[in-house]
Amino acid sequence: MLYEKSLEKIISDNYTIDKLIDSSKDNRFGITLLIRPPLEIKNEIQKFLNELRILDSNQYYYENTDIHITIMSLISCYAGFKLEDIDVAKYNNLIKKSLSNISEIEIEFKGVTASPSCFMIQGFMKNESLNNLRNNLRTHFKSSHLQQSLDKRYTIQTAHTTVVRFKEKLNNKTDFLKIIEKYRTHNFGSFKVKNIELVYNDWYQRVKFVKKLSEFSIKY
Repeated sequence: MLYEKSLEKIISDNYTIDKLIDSSKDNRFGITLLIRPPLEIKNEIQKFLNELRILDSNQYYYENTDIHITIMSLISCYAGFKLEDIDVAKYNNLIKKSLSNISEIEIEFKGVTASPSCFMIQGFMKNESLNNLRNNLRTHFKSSHLQQSLDKRYTIQTAHTTVVRFKEKLNNKTDFLKIIEKYRTHNFGSFKVKNIELVYNDWYQRVKFVKKLSEFSIKY
């Protein structure tokens, strides 16, 4: 439904263009717990993105360094947030506590979907481990006194990764959407999550702004 409704908006030029991607005044930062797919899957994603780049180089395409799955935005990006505002060690403790009964997170990237502002690779979970981790995080953080904004924008339940954002009006829109449809059910690969990262980040998870704070292993 999200794909079909978003496609209707894109076709009718009713999509959302992000005006802040190139802004030097964008000071929205936060902290995120995330998963980074392995290189072979990111390279498969880049094959898809390269086909789109040829048609329209003016959009925002995620580099391999920036591709990620959000487990949870512990503090959603907002203007003026600074790392020195929080005690990272306390966040680490609650994350470790949340991971204590979690094992075998496996994700399959298959197909492309859309929103009115971006295109995403669909992620399918092989079991409930990822959502169990999210529920543990909700329980522990919401009962703490730490600054957090879990589920403030929306309740995250998926394992998608955003790979294209609309930065300008689409050129060659018809051909562009043909490539989207071509990859609608494409298998980009599956992987077992070996570790997760806590990072300080900007809105787009750009490597030049991201600072890795901690890394946690998933036990198998």
